[in-house]
Amino acid sequence: MRRPWKTPAALTGSALVLLVVALAIAGPPLWGAAAARIEPADISQGASAAHWLGTDALGRDLLARTLAATRLTLGLALIATLIGTLAGILLGTLPAVLPYRAGRAVIAVVDLLVAFPALLLAMFTAVVAGLGARGAVLGIGVALAPSFARLTGNLATTVTGSDYIAAARMLKVPRHRILTRHVLPNIAEPLILNVAQSTGAALLGLSAMSFLGMGVQAPDYDWGRLLNEAFGHVYVTPSVVIAPALAVTLAGLGFTLLGDAAAKAAARTAPAPARGPAVAAVPPAAGPPVPGAVLEVRDLTVTFPGGITPVRGLSLTVGQGEIVGLVGESGSGKSMTAAAVGRIVPHPGTVTAARTLLCGTDPDTLGPAERRRTLGSSLAMVFQDPTSSLNPALKVGGQLAEVATLHDGATRARAERRAVERLAAVHIKDPAHVVRQYPHELSGGMRQRAVIAMGLMGTPRLIIADEPTTALDVTVQREVLRVLREAVDDTRAGALFISHDIAVVSELCDRVVVMYAGRVVEELPADALHRARHPYTRALIGSLPDMDTDRGRPLTTIPGRQPAPADVGPGCAFADRCAQVSARCATRPELADRADGHAVACWEA
Repeated sequence: MRRPWKTPAALTGSALVLLVVALAIAGPPLWGAAAARIEPADISQGASAAHWLGTDALGRDLLARTLAATRLTLGLALIATLIGTLAGILLGTLPAVLPYRAGRAVIAVVDLLVAFPALLLAMFTAVVAGLGARGAVLGIGVALAPSFARLTGNLATTVTGSDYIAAARMLKVPRHRILTRHVLPNIAEPLILNVAQSTGAALLGLSAMSFLGMGVQAPDYDWGRLLNEAFGHVYVTPSVVIAPALAVTLAGLGFTLLGDAAAKAAARTAPAPARGPAVAAVPPAAGPPVPGAVLEVRDLTVTFPGGITPVRGLSLTVGQGEIVGLVGESGSGKSMTAAAVGRIVPHPGTVTAARTLLCGTDPDTLGPAERRRTLGSSLAMVFQDPTSSLNPALKVGGQLAEVATLHDGATRARAERRAVERLAAVHIKDPAHVVRQYPHELSGGMRQRAVIAMGLMGTPRLIIADEPTTALDVTVQREVLRVLREAVDDTRAGALFISHDIAVVSELCDRVVVMYAGRVVEELPADALHRARHPYTRALIGSLPDMDTDRGRPLTTIPGRQPAPADVGPGCAFADRCAQVSARCATRPELADRADGHAVACWEA
């Protein structure tokens, strides 16, 4: 962070900006009288001992007028920058809060304005608003807005892909609150850094407008106005343009260099791609609901344009106090299943299901307020990466308390007390201190337990944990699993535990659902994994080393690779990798119930 500030460019820019600010403060008091003094004997004179850079058509000292004009020039530039910044942020963030089509329309308008020459846009606005300083400031502000909007939109798009934004959407946090509390604080730094460069651009633009006669009008004057007045004498006394031209050049250069140094000092990697709203379509339900189930999904399918179908006709049930493990290789559709249940499938995905019941209720049949309360209080989601699940700009306690204040109507003090209690319940030491810390001050295991505590701020009936232990070491992983097991036992909630590690699933879960290429291929009790019947399930178990594994031989692997969601054929998707493949595998087998609580989709099982 310190190295960019020690470069010659950064030091030069800082010095020039400080000089401009100092002149803006001291200029009018020190040189204002000399700048206004009319001397008929010295009209339109060149450089002399009395007037170092010459005089204007009324004999006024040009150096004094340039120094005295610094305050007005800089002040107008700052006002124009403020207008452009606020308008650009508003335009850039509108797509994040508007419906999809309206947001795309705003983006199209911004793209059109960015393509339009900035000075022509400023001149057009100034003509409409009226010639003078007010019109010029408004024109330059309007000209700066599109570039600010483009920057804001790009930054907002990257931030809205974070898991904490997805969680806020799942909890139905109002869009304006997501914008002001979660999006803007996390993109404020690059926007602030861009202000320095925009100030330089505004200063140059205003000077150009005044030089063309569309900006500051007599008797007021800024640097551009001084250039306009001196231009008629430049061929006779060239020195008359030196002071205002040099001031415009050095000030614009200073702000540009300062902004560039600040941007380099604070450069950071952009977050993940954005998520958009899911589009849900629910066909009529068939058959009676499963009694006592906290989650019942029937024939769930998630599709994207282009024939991409990551989840295909999935059905599963989670009972009260039960932990169901959803396992499979990466790309099998596990996380997309969780997103569909939580109503956070990214746009333009489409979700269809014969039935999706949460605690016996279909959320899509409820009104907006009731659906928000149902999802916010009955469903808790624990994402894979706790770093992106927690907003880095907010303290841990505030993020936990928001759940209680938003959905339970708790007071701030009561919500904070509950946050301390929930952190203590997940075995975080000194929870009263942790609530006052930011996420980056916690270890990975503490952050993950804090996310679990956030889910327990209400009274969830279903907990969805999407690979919550993937990035943790074995010791911390065991602690998180113990916390999750205790949370289910204490609240009697059901849990859907998503993982690619079948060993972890067998230790934690009561029942296991195995997915491959978007479909369930086997469902069985966790203690019966040693009797798994589907070749894919047996291959997953066989690829796990144990104490009896021969270390002199290569580890067992599953040959080939899982087909992409758009490439799944009509037959058994595992056939190309299966040692038991037969002619019947050209037709896809349906999931069929077998004895001992097994359900298998395999012709040879």
